[in-house]
Amino acid sequence: MVLGRLTHYAFDAILVSAFLAGVKRSTGLTPRFNSDKISDSKELKNWVDKYLGMGEWVMDQSVAVMGSSSWFERKR
Repeated sequence: MVLGRLTHYAFDAILVSAFLAGVKRSTGLTPRFNSDKISDSKELKNWVDKYLGMGEWVMDQSVAVMGSSSWFERKR
């Protein structure tokens, strides 16, 4: 039960990160974090960078899979 809930939260967190990556790619908008006001911890800043980087990676992988699938077509 706890493992399932933890997995669910982790998946949701990755979806939010991927959503933010998609917004960044399509509009150029990025979250504005004044990290000095949040924390002076370099570990926290590093964790946030890794979290947002994970969203970029998920976005890249999703686009690659969809691009090679016959279920999707590119329209511009």
